[in-house]
Amino acid sequence: MKQAMINRNLSKLLILSISILLAPYALAEGKGVAYVSNQNGGVEIIDLETMEFTGSMETGAKGPRGIGITSNGKWLVTANKDDSNISVVDTSGATPPKLVVVGKNPEFVRIKGDRAFITYEPSSKSGPPKAGPEAAKEDDDDDKIPGHIAIVDLKKGKVVMDIVGKPETEGLEFTKDGKKMVVANESDNSLTVHDLKTGKLLKTIPVSAYGNRPRGIKVSPDGKTYAATLEISNKLLILNDKFEVIKEIPTGMFPYGLSFDRAGDRIFVAVNKAKLLQVFDAKTFEKIKDIPTGDRCWHFSFTPDDQQLLLACGKSNEILVIDTTKLEVTKRIADQDMPWGIVTYPKSMGSIDNP
Repeated sequence: MKQAMINRNLSKLLILSISILLAPYALAEGKGVAYVSNQNGGVEIIDLETMEFTGSMETGAKGPRGIGITSNGKWLVTANKDDSNISVVDTSGATPPKLVVVGKNPEFVRIKGDRAFITYEPSSKSGPPKAGPEAAKEDDDDDKIPGHIAIVDLKKGKVVMDIVGKPETEGLEFTKDGKKMVVANESDNSLTVHDLKTGKLLKTIPVSAYGNRPRGIKVSPDGKTYAATLEISNKLLILNDKFEVIKEIPTGMFPYGLSFDRAGDRIFVAVNKAKLLQVFDAKTFEKIKDIPTGDRCWHFSFTPDDQQLLLACGKSNEILVIDTTKLEVTKRIADQDMPWGIVTYPKSMGSIDNP
């Protein structure tokens, strides 16, 4: 009798333990979920089965832009422009958000393991870049004040390293071997490579000979190719694994977020002013298709099954759903708070994240 009771209690304890461990996955039933950061609002959740908003996520701060999620789905991180901090959000809702101060104008978020990497820009005025001849020399102050990359330990809830970068740090990517990170520096017209453990600057790749304002940077799935967008110069740069420029590809006006697909066969580029999502062959670099979009579409994510792509269009306040085989918009999801970034769980390819 006593042994039976012990067995029952052990079974209950095991079930409870499993339910706690699986709590972060509760929101990822079916095809999973997408999290959308809204610069004028908060974080909204899209059910990828129905492609409809199903709720919101409390972040405890204002103005989320950059967004990332841990590989187990437990923690969602947002970079909050208005509050100079990040939110570390328990996706199960079991604990309130943790706020960690990082620095002025935090923008891009990448998560690796239990650490979040956040670019922030003390010199940034958060306005749109100028067009024409003045574009390359926007602000002398921006050319002098360095940007930073804050590294936050998500378990400890604090900044454990702050790397001084070049002026206006923007997109951030990790090398295939996980030992280095590559940063796009907008005002400096450069890409920089840093040791991931120490933060030491290993290499600077000037891109001013090719164009101005590098914004997005992504590595191919096999780690042999890097692609970077030059916003003002309407150009996509292709670099090899030694960070040598091997190809220049013209794009529409103001390319921003970009990503390879999971197979590494195509490169997708969100082109802001041209109101397009452009698709290129990742081997020949020939353009495959221009997909008409909305206004100020910066970031996007594939769905975990790679069948669809969700594109956040800030000025037209909508999320576009695009069929990745037909390369056509199949749905527009209304959103009223200037969507900025988007990631999914389970994690997938996109302009912000990688599986």
